Amino acid sequence: MTDFTNTIRIERPINEVFSYLSDLERIPEWNWAIADTKQITPGPIAVGTRYRQTRTVPRPATEILELTTLDPDQRIEVRGVLAGIAAHLTYLLTDDSSGTVLTNTVSLDADGPVRLLAPILGRKIAGAVASNLNDLKTRLEAPEGTTRTEALDLDH
Repeated sequence: MTDFTNTIRIERPINEVFSYLSDLERIPEWNWAIADTKQITPGPIAVGTRYRQTRTVPRPATEILELTTLDPDQRIEVRGVLAGIAAHLTYLLTDDSSGTVLTNTVSLDADGPVRLLAPILGRKIAGAVASNLNDLKTRLEAPEGTTRTEALDLDH
């Protein structure tokens, strides 16, 4: 098993960050490796809600994600097989008076030959996740109505 954690501070109220992050259909807006994420279970977002996700990197793949924890304005947990590796993602949100501290922990459970590469892959994936979280931060802090490209251009 390979675990890593990234923490960022977002200049937005905790309820806004939670609302955006818990809508997994928005993942392609801030994760460059994902082309599409669609809810496949009916009803409102809740524990047990499942999504079909189309990945483009490191290779094209279709993945299924499931919300396993949804504590409003506090915690989101998701399980799935991402890029062929079983993953458990935790997003912990903490109110910071003028913003939100987001701590993302990723646990990867590789098996077979991939297990031997897990330490190397873990470092690469941790860096990519950190970059995606920075894009999430930029997106959430951008003025309302700003496109992804415009938001990312504001950051650079």
